[in-house]
Amino acid sequence: MKKLCIYIIFMVILIVFIPLLMVRNFSIIQEQEKTAKESTDKPLTINVYLSDQKKIVKMNLEDYLIGVVAAEMPASFEMEALKAQAVAARTYAMGRAAKLYGSSETAHNGADVCTNPAHCQAWISKETAMKRWGLFSAFKYWNKICKAVSETSGQIIEYNGVVINPLFHSNSGGHTENSEDVWDGTAEPYLRGVESPGEDTFSEYKTQVVFDQEEMVKKLKEFNPDFQLKTKDLFSAIKIKKYSSGDRVMEMEIGNIKIKGTDFRKIFQLKSANFKLSKLSDGKIDITTLGYGHGVGMSQCGADYLAKEGYSYSDILKYYYKGVTLNKLGDNINDNN
Repeated sequence: MKKLCIYIIFMVILIVFIPLLMVRNFSIIQEQEKTAKESTDKPLTINVYLSDQKKIVKMNLEDYLIGVVAAEMPASFEMEALKAQAVAARTYAMGRAAKLYGSSETAHNGADVCTNPAHCQAWISKETAMKRWGLFSAFKYWNKICKAVSETSGQIIEYNGVVINPLFHSNSGGHTENSEDVWDGTAEPYLRGVESPGEDTFSEYKTQVVFDQEEMVKKLKEFNPDFQLKTKDLFSAIKIKKYSSGDRVMEMEIGNIKIKGTDFRKIFQLKSANFKLSKLSDGKIDITTLGYGHGVGMSQCGADYLAKEGYSYSDILKYYYKGVTLNKLGDNINDNN
């Protein structure tokens, strides 16, 4: 009898209460999505090239941003970190729609942005996001991201009245970078390297890979056919010539060639250019990497840590982008956050 009662209670919960909870969450999500779409006086649209489908879709900007935040930042992160990501993503999209940043007009077949994370911002559909999170987290996480977008509706980041290029990455390894130390070009005053505390608590902080020296030599020759060694020991032929302020490798000499740290990262598919090499007892080379990404602009893991420390999304953005203000449709809101 006791087992029968427990079974009946379980079935009631399964059949009645869980569906009710799902319906309630669905209603909340619909309201959040409606708020995100309707919260601006004149809803903006953006042309998005769906890279996997090879087609252009016109989207409501705020609706598009929900998919960007869902793809770019773990939904388990703090709300203020998600809000910071939403504002950065909106600024990114607006800068490219206005042709201030980005590549040629043909890069996305005429669209403003694409969904290829290697080129623009990542983006996923609601269906894909909810499937990824699973039944018990999907509604909660989607609702959370809708809220992050709607509560920052229309807000963008500017420097001296101009929309910035709000670069961001997963984990800086403890210190972000000056933009010119990563890419050739003019230094941006708002993209300055800063200490990024708390990042060592995230799984993205540290990785190690081990290569045979023969394999490394092969990859280097594929990169530059003129590559030669005067010694059989590759490790002894590797010289680090210059580091950035964030401790990333900028310049190297390997045998008879010079190579950028960013190129070395690409050749060996490292998570960042902040790496150290050591020779193991069996002659193999260990590469220990700190951080994940180019290291310029906002660290997403750093943003989550700062949010846990009580920083608002505005505080987070102003920490990683120096000297900026937040604006909404031309109205300065810098002092209100």
